[in-house]
Amino acid sequence: LPPIAVEQPTVRMTLGVNKSPLAGREGKFLTSRMIRERLFKELDRNVALQVDETESADKYMVSGRGQLHLTVLIETMRREGFELEVGPPSVIYKTNEETGKEEEPWESVEVRVPEEYVGGVVDLLNQRKGELQDMGLDEGEGMSVIKYLVPTRGMLGLRSAVLTATRGTAILDSVFDSYRPKITAEIQGRDKGSLLAFADGSVTSFGLEGAQDRGKLFCEPGDDVYKGMIVGIHQRPGDLEVNVCKTKALTNMRSATKGITTGITAPIEMSLDACVEYLAADEILEVTPSKFRMAKNPEMAGKKKGKGKK
Repeated sequence: LPPIAVEQPTVRMTLGVNKSPLAGREGKFLTSRMIRERLFKELDRNVALQVDETESADKYMVSGRGQLHLTVLIETMRREGFELEVGPPSVIYKTNEETGKEEEPWESVEVRVPEEYVGGVVDLLNQRKGELQDMGLDEGEGMSVIKYLVPTRGMLGLRSAVLTATRGTAILDSVFDSYRPKITAEIQGRDKGSLLAFADGSVTSFGLEGAQDRGKLFCEPGDDVYKGMIVGIHQRPGDLEVNVCKTKALTNMRSATKGITTGITAPIEMSLDACVEYLAADEILEVTPSKFRMAKNPEMAGKKKGKGKK
C-alpha cells in the first residue's frame, strides 16, 4: 500500500512555563522539563503535531493542523494538572520553490445559517478577505449554506464572531484547502482594546461597579488579579487600566443614598477557545487546571517602553 502523507501544520503557538505572579497555586506539573517531556511524548501518537525548541529554554513552539488541534492538546494537558503560558496563534507561511513568492494557507469554509443572518455572516467573511464559492438553500432544514475560501489568518477568531452575529445558530465547518500567494492587505482583527488590572489584589464589588461602565468584564468579586492582567473588554479601541481592587473609603459621614448600590453585571465566562481567539499579538494566556487568565506580555511591554524613551 502507498504510504499516507501526513498533512503539514498550518498554525503555530508557543507553550511554556507559567511565569505569572499567581503561578504554582494549582498545578502539579510546572517546570519546563515536565512540559518538554509531555510535548515530546504527545508526538508518538499525534503525528500531525510538530514541537520545536526556541531560543528561550522554557518555551516551545508547537505547530498543528489548525487552532482546534492545538487547543485540544492544551485542554488535555490542563486536565492532567499542567500549568502553561500560551502565546497567540500565528499562521505558518512558506515560500514557493518555483516562483519564490511567499504563500499562506487557505481553508474551505462551509457555514449553515438561518436565512435572516446570511447578510451578517457574508459581511464577516468578506472583512476577512474570503472569496465566495457557492451560496444556496438547504431545503430540508430551511438553512442557507454559504461556501467560502478564507485565508487561515482570517479564520483566527472567526468562529466566535460568527456565533455572536447569528445568536449561536450558525454551524461552521472548515478544512484546509491549499497554499496560495500571500495577501498583502492587512486582515482586520479585534476592533476593541482590553481592560487591564491597575494593581495586584483581590477583586471587590465596589471596584467592579466603577469598572463595568468601561466595558464588559471577565472577573467577579473575590478573584485574584495582578497588574497587567486582562479583566475585561474595553468598549473602545486601545487598552485602559481600571482599578477593580478598589475598596470603599470608610468615613463617619452619613448620606441618604449610602445604602443604594448599582447592580453588578454578570461576568463573561471565557472558554479556552474563546481566550485563544481573543489574544492579540502582545498578549498571553495563563492556563491552570481551574482557570484561564489573560495578560499583557511583559516581554512585549518592555520593548514598547524602550521605543517610547528613544
